[in-house]
Amino acid sequence: MSVSEPFDLIRVSLSERVFVKLRGDRELRGVLHAYDGHMNMVLSDVEETIYVVDDESPEVRTVKRNVEMLFVRGDGVVLVAPPSR
Repeated sequence: MSVSEPFDLIRVSLSERVFVKLRGDRELRGVLHAYDGHMNMVLSDVEETIYVVDDESPEVRTVKRNVEMLFVRGDGVVLVAPPSR
């Protein structure tokens, strides 16, 4: 595996599970099927985790949902982590 540019790391993660951190306290874990230069992505078998901060309480609630197929708009992507090798 040769990684010389940032997108090389994404390229070698195609068809692998990846971790995606999004703006708005959201995280995704799913299989990466496609991406482009804007970091738009298509993921399948996705688990979305949303961290909900309530102004009334100091606690942070976690809401999870599963989605079969998801298109992620790149302008919301903060971080993409490849699978552990």
